[in-house]
Amino acid sequence: MVGSNIFNIFFVLSASSMIKPLPFKETNNIDIGMVILAELLLFIFMFTGRKRLLDRWEGIVFLSLYAAYIIFLLVQ
Repeated sequence: MVGSNIFNIFFVLSASSMIKPLPFKETNNIDIGMVILAELLLFIFMFTGRKRLLDRWEGIVFLSLYAAYIIFLLVQ
């Protein structure tokens, strides 16, 4: 499943953008920043505490960040 997502992002999206350039709005920068933040936190959390397991407090951090992000999008 992960391999399919990576293939879709890097091959299909790049091939289609060669045919017709994809529009990019600067308002998407916040979305991309949240994705990068979540990935970095997940990477850090995977190497702290018990290996390959998220602790309860780490899950609460992710849920609170998600709730804050949704509230931010609704207010915006």
